[in-house]
Amino acid sequence: MSRIQKDLSSSPHQQDHLEANGDSHMLRRAVGRIPHVCIIGAGVAGLRCADVLIQAGVKVTVIEGRNRVGGRLCQGTTGGYMVDLGPNWIHGTDSNPILDLARETKTGTINWDGRQAIFNRLGNRITDEDAAENTEIVWNIIEQAMKYSEGSCAEIPADKSLYNYFEDKVKELFPFEIEEDSEAERRRRTILDMAEMWGAFVGSPIQTQSLKFFWLEECIDGENLFVSETYHKVLHRISEAALKGANVSLRKKVTKVISDEDENGPKVTIETDDGSKSTFDEVVATNPLGWLKHNTEAFIPQVPNRLKQAIVAIGYGHLDKVYITFPTAFWNTATNPTDTDTDIQPNSIPYQDSAPNVTATTAPLHQPPSPSINPSHYPGFTHWTAPAYAPESNPSHWTQEGMNLAALPTPHAHPTILFYTQGPTSLHLATQLRAYPSPSHPSAQAMLTTFFLPYYSRLPNYDPANPSHQPTNLLATAWANDELAGYGSYSNFQTGLERGDQDIEVMRRGMPERGVWLAGEHTAPFVALGTVTGAYWSGEGVAKRILKAWELGEVDESKVGMEGAEVGVETRESSRMNGAKI
Repeated sequence: MSRIQKDLSSSPHQQDHLEANGDSHMLRRAVGRIPHVCIIGAGVAGLRCADVLIQAGVKVTVIEGRNRVGGRLCQGTTGGYMVDLGPNWIHGTDSNPILDLARETKTGTINWDGRQAIFNRLGNRITDEDAAENTEIVWNIIEQAMKYSEGSCAEIPADKSLYNYFEDKVKELFPFEIEEDSEAERRRRTILDMAEMWGAFVGSPIQTQSLKFFWLEECIDGENLFVSETYHKVLHRISEAALKGANVSLRKKVTKVISDEDENGPKVTIETDDGSKSTFDEVVATNPLGWLKHNTEAFIPQVPNRLKQAIVAIGYGHLDKVYITFPTAFWNTATNPTDTDTDIQPNSIPYQDSAPNVTATTAPLHQPPSPSINPSHYPGFTHWTAPAYAPESNPSHWTQEGMNLAALPTPHAHPTILFYTQGPTSLHLATQLRAYPSPSHPSAQAMLTTFFLPYYSRLPNYDPANPSHQPTNLLATAWANDELAGYGSYSNFQTGLERGDQDIEVMRRGMPERGVWLAGEHTAPFVALGTVTGAYWSGEGVAKRILKAWELGEVDESKVGMEGAEVGVETRESSRMNGAKI
């Protein structure tokens, strides 16, 4: 069993998990009393935790700093079209509860066909044949790197990056026959430029992606699905139980989490920014990792040193989005004027079921073609690699990534290019946006248009004199400016990391002996870190650990979140009578 498989089997969201965290046997609360649990944060982890606890009869209070539930899972509109401001993807399809919810709510999803349009450093689009061939090389190296990382983690220096691995591999693939071999150098540079797309998967440059812990980027097996209809129906489904059965307080920011103890066990007092104080039996902090990094002093007594080390050590990426909507999808054809090979298939990247799966933000790894994608459309993904043609707005030549939302299936298609901005680009735009009242302010819209013009103006058929080719709406997320999001997006693994897997396990355990538990994507099973599924599983896992500590019985998963779910909760006595484990 691999390290990934062992971790998944030991996660408490599993029915027969292996108790790897070790607290379930030693923690025993005041049996016979119903606890009052406070959940900080109404994101996916908090909502799922509340759902499981409520169905077991626990009294639940949810405190949320925003004026809504959902956390980073939320929607906005651009040009009248609903879009996701947070996650767009379902990462992996094998035994994924988020996919189950999408199917249950009849939420539209697609798997893109893998075609990509790639522009080189000078802004010229390379042929589809070269794009497919180079993309295959990039993904093969990523597969090799992941297998090498998992198999040799202990021996890999902490300062070695995924980019360093790429540098080594392109030297092997394209050796110089002579020192002045310009073709070999061109191929090396092309692959290295394309490799920078990895930053849009993790929210940080590939140059800082830890090779030692690259294996932690593997996700659930199967396909990576794009949620074409947005997550709004799934969010509604996840939040139902909390909104009906919990005391939900919005617009309250938690400032202190104070642990104490009485004869019945831990007591935790929560202070909020309005000056109010409330005491609970247990507190589940689902605050994002970025928030924890900025607010460890909020926990009193201070956070144990090993937990503080873990919070500091795990990286926190910056991934933002800019949706640019036009009057018409002028680019949406497959025509590539440089093509000479008419035998290129719409999906030139073969599907390899044996390859390790990784999270998809831009072009997913080796996906089977989807029948819902029209191959006559312009490709789903566009990469503007290391652009040297925007010296004023992008002097550092940050690679840009875009998705063609006009290629979504009817009725979800709309004339929008979704730009994913990561790392330094995200931080740069966030800094610029802070100068305006909001990203929708006309001056902010003008700034964004200026920044992205060098890229969308290279799309097919663009005419600067045609009003139909000019943006009508730009919607920027700016998570890098969001205090409650921790000024970023989700956890990742940076060079210099020494104990990445152990750090995750330390955060996952939390501080249950003092009544404080941690949940969120940063505490998820290894195969779901940084994902909606991971947040969901982490909230569920903590709820089950709390129920076990209070000996409150088991929850019938098929009933959780449904009307009349109480019938799915077995009491401790009835569990014994039925021979069920507690």
